[in-house]
Amino acid sequence: MHTKKRTPVAYLIIVYILCILLAALSIFPFWVMVVNATRSTTQIQQHAVSLVPSSYLMNNLRILLGKSFNPARGFMNSIIISVCATACSVYFSTLTAYGIVVYNWKLKRAFFTFIMAIMMIPGQVTMIGYYQMVYKIHMTNNLLMLILPAIQAPAMVFFMRQYMIPALSLEIVQSARIDGAKEFYIFNRIALPIMKPAIATQAIFSFVTNWNDLFRPMVLLTDQKNYTMPIMVSLLKGDIYKTEFGSIYLGLTLTVLPLFVVYFLLSKYIIAGVALGSVKG
Repeated sequence: MHTKKRTPVAYLIIVYILCILLAALSIFPFWVMVVNATRSTTQIQQHAVSLVPSSYLMNNLRILLGKSFNPARGFMNSIIISVCATACSVYFSTLTAYGIVVYNWKLKRAFFTFIMAIMMIPGQVTMIGYYQMVYKIHMTNNLLMLILPAIQAPAMVFFMRQYMIPALSLEIVQSARIDGAKEFYIFNRIALPIMKPAIATQAIFSFVTNWNDLFRPMVLLTDQKNYTMPIMVSLLKGDIYKTEFGSIYLGLTLTVLPLFVVYFLLSKYIIAGVALGSVKG
């Protein structure tokens, strides 16, 4: 008895169906969040999930803007912290990886081992000591204290090193030195462009991490003018008499929007960056 073999077209149809289902499952929570941002608290309490938008968007916006804090200011604070921290993480991690890969020195292996050991230490463990230091220098309400620590990112250093080993040819670096190019010129004009896929990939992860960070800003920031969006969204749940779920969902929607923008701008580099940075390394 002969059985029919499935044609490649049938396999493609199955693959497309699975991709559509996975895409729908991925989009569903975000769609529910956006829809709930247009619904009233009563509607959300009666039916938590709805796929049809309602007409309470402006009312939820008035409630959100009527709080004691300023959401627009929080949005700008989050943008400043996330963009600056991401730039610091990406640039200095790539620079550190460049120093590990390109230069030969006695403590090179020990230095890299030390960086890997730091990866094992959770950030919450060092937060008490960091807060005490920041408090002593009177900078507890300064956004710089949330930006400067991003310079040390051991996981990103490891990723950049793994990507740089196969991607950056040492012969090109030697040729540039023979031509009289300075070290920072070589790094900025030769190494960084080669590292663009890895930089874009890590920039997405770093931006998302810093944007969603609630723990460190809650510890270091006490002045409302310095609050970030995650802090403001968390404070929306603190009403004594009534929790406005519609305004909470609207705040969450506004918080997620920049993440979508960053992702769509840099997403084309994700596959190339992860594949070349981890597999080839």
